[in-house]
Amino acid sequence: MNDKKAFEIPAIILGVCFIICVLILGSFLYKMQSLNNTLTVTGSARQKVVSDTGKFIGRFTRTVSINELKSGYQLMKTDNTKVFNYFKSQGINIEDIKISPVSQNEIWKQNEYDDRPKQYTLQQTVEINLNDVKKIEAISKDFSKLIEQDVLFSLDRVEYFYSKLPEVRISMLTEAIKDAKARAEKIANSSGKRVGVIKSASMGVVQVLSPNSVDVSDYGTYDTSTINKEVMVTVKALFTIK
Repeated sequence: MNDKKAFEIPAIILGVCFIICVLILGSFLYKMQSLNNTLTVTGSARQKVVSDTGKFIGRFTRTVSINELKSGYQLMKTDNTKVFNYFKSQGINIEDIKISPVSQNEIWKQNEYDDRPKQYTLQQTVEINLNDVKKIEAISKDFSKLIEQDVLFSLDRVEYFYSKLPEVRISMLTEAIKDAKARAEKIANSSGKRVGVIKSASMGVVQVLSPNSVDVSDYGTYDTSTINKEVMVTVKALFTIK
């Protein structure tokens, strides 16, 4: 009797282990089948927007020798007043006109035989930020009145931004998912299957482009050169297929 029980216990243990292995294998095969019945597709959506803020940056300069530094700074002070009054006359509020202190940079000589006194470039930058992008565009086009006043003024850059980008990005998510599902349906239909439910979705980087541009980047891009822009978002979605 004891010998019989000695054989029964290992048999029971082996039977239990076999059942567990079958259950694990069955679960593994089911998971593999589930994974095979999914489809990952990328969808996108575009929306046109108009910039609502703008930045203007310009600069005015003087080139003087080391012996003329004192008079050069006096000229910069005079230019500063002319520049400030000019933009004020263009309808820019005083608090929106930001003029930097004078920066002084030495002009290095081209060769060691140049025995002229050292020369320096004196420079100040002007920055104007406005919600009126048309005004920014207008003041960036013509500096002739400053030139007529002997101010050496030049445009550095003009940038246009869209402040409601976070809200637009969220609202475009639905359209991007719809596009992803439409693409998934075309792929599934070609193999005689149907698209089921969406299992997961992740948004890619946002692209802010000039109109009709395809200059996208894996890290996202933000075009600031144009008032009119196109926002593009992408979504990677995982669907079940039947």
